[in-house]
Amino acid sequence: MIAVRQGLVFLAVLMAPAFAAAEDPRFALPVDCQIGAVCVVQNYLDHAPGPDAKDQACGPLTYDGHRGVDIRVSSLRVMTAGVAVLAAAPGVVLRVRDGEPDISFRKRGEDTVRGREAGNGVVIDHGGGWRSQYSHMRNGSIAVEPGQQVETGTRLGLIGLSGRTEFPHLHFGVTQNERTLDPFTGRAPEGGCGQSGSSLWTAAAQTALAYRAGGLLDAGFASGPLDLAVALGETPPPAPETDSPALVFWAAAWGLRAGDREEIRLTGPNGEVLAEWSGRLDSPKAQSMRYAGRKRRGDAWPPGAYRGEYTVTRQEGSRTNSVVETVREIAMP
Repeated sequence: MIAVRQGLVFLAVLMAPAFAAAEDPRFALPVDCQIGAVCVVQNYLDHAPGPDAKDQACGPLTYDGHRGVDIRVSSLRVMTAGVAVLAAAPGVVLRVRDGEPDISFRKRGEDTVRGREAGNGVVIDHGGGWRSQYSHMRNGSIAVEPGQQVETGTRLGLIGLSGRTEFPHLHFGVTQNERTLDPFTGRAPEGGCGQSGSSLWTAAAQTALAYRAGGLLDAGFASGPLDLAVALGETPPPAPETDSPALVFWAAAWGLRAGDREEIRLTGPNGEVLAEWSGRLDSPKAQSMRYAGRKRRGDAWPPGAYRGEYTVTRQEGSRTNSVVETVREIAMP
């Protein structure tokens, strides 16, 4: 499981005046992207006391001590293209930070992000003790300044990879009177998972952010073996051509659980199975990738359509549920 701890301290350029809200805020979607396609919720708040970790639905989509909602983009390609971070409710910008590089802290080094774990970001005062925080934003993208009045939907910047993180995402957090609340339940996470509550989201955001227990990040074809960093990198993996030494179908997924069954298959123009694999996971995977491929036989790949299929199924009680089901095709001239 990816563990990314969240710092809550930003450099204040100047102190903004308190914003007097007429009523408790309702938070709109804080990102300008389609949830479930371009963006997914990778992690929720941790509702388990002690060293365990459970999201609000008592699922595993969180990690110990996590105090926000991580909305990720599927790849560095999407991050580079630009996905806007939006003010989730009206208020006044309280603090900002910019200038932190977009690089995994695993590469940059733990010491370089100490005290700057949240990376680039914005804190908004909504009045009545309510604040929202937007973290790990893209270097150079912050579009607001302390003291600025913002409305719901005001562009704050872009999703990035700054601070103590390993994947491009927005960490969104809500507090009231400095107490962390889960926007999905309106409750403090210390109360435990599976508790009823009242959502702090707007109706539209609540619908868009409906709980998803895993799914597809991306899939495609490549000209040879690859790893997750290449598959989800800034540029697409090299596409196969008729004379490529190999033909590979790959698929990357998020939120997989121990016991999930994966199946991946590559078939040729005549329906021949060129490569396949199936098996069950022995541990949970925050993000993972599978690929199946074959080396070229002869001078060129036969013309026609090549098909890649990837599925993930999950046994829940007596039911077998589909977590991922995707099909991709590529044509060779």
